[in-house]
Amino acid sequence: MNESTRRKVRVKVPASTANLGPGFDTLGMALELYAWLDMSIADETRITLYGDQMNGVPTDKSNLIYKVAQLVFERAGVHHPELDIAMYSDIPLTRGLGSSASAIVGALVGANALIGEPLTKDELFQMATELEHHPDNVGASLFGGILVAFWDGKRAEHIRVEPHERLEALVAIPHFQLSTEKARDVLPRQQSLENAVFNVGHSSLLVAALCTGRLDMIKPAMKDALHQPYRATLVPGLAAILEEAPDHGALGVALSGAGPTILALVDRDSIEKAVLESFMLGKLKQEGIEATMLWLNPDKQGVRVDVLAPEESNETLEDALKKERVG
Repeated sequence: MNESTRRKVRVKVPASTANLGPGFDTLGMALELYAWLDMSIADETRITLYGDQMNGVPTDKSNLIYKVAQLVFERAGVHHPELDIAMYSDIPLTRGLGSSASAIVGALVGANALIGEPLTKDELFQMATELEHHPDNVGASLFGGILVAFWDGKRAEHIRVEPHERLEALVAIPHFQLSTEKARDVLPRQQSLENAVFNVGHSSLLVAALCTGRLDMIKPAMKDALHQPYRATLVPGLAAILEEAPDHGALGVALSGAGPTILALVDRDSIEKAVLESFMLGKLKQEGIEATMLWLNPDKQGVRVDVLAPEESNETLEDALKKERVG
């Protein structure tokens, strides 16, 4: 039995928020909300899912993690058709926090580690972007921090920006799902030159503000004309929050990815944090929408992967996470 067939890997991958307002399909940020994945080569495929976030996810070979892992093996020229996979996630599905991107990145990195890491991180990034069709979420989960990226249909390029030490995020996660496909279907296929120039200018200013630590410039920069005005109809209360949240303590506010989660960037030293949280929750409640509010730091590390020691391999993912949280 070779080393890879005895190996068990554990992956921890962060959630992500995409667009940050004007950076449609080009800006992303990793957040300290995680999914965990165990993977090992087996005699027969078994997929075990833990946690309420996993409801409805397939547990056979149609599972996304299984299919992505097989793409890695194919690229590396190895054959491992049977896998033992376990996954737990705190990232809600189809809420605009990169749940599919985290699964793709976790599967790519886990499968690569399982066979001795023959693929480079850039190769994994290219594969992830091809699967997701945009680099912002997958890049943020892979590299951590803030990601500025593009994909031209052939190759993705990126630069990682270190988040400012005072930057914090408040997310309002409505208790309903919104598919990326539905959120994209409401967008016009053509945009005006005026809207294009508006977003280029605002996105450029936002990147400059994030790179230079000019938190005061996030408010004017984090505005969008390409997607949020059209998607606002899918998330009641969004338009009011986008307009008014900066007056209640937000540095800037945006729809997180395709939504329905709403993201506010906040100075962690602000004295208005409780005011902002109350405002956002209240606006959604006025529309009859219940939401979970979370304060999250940017994740600066990106995906982590460990090859488990033999004495750790027999412990289930669920038990390992229980011990980690108690500890």
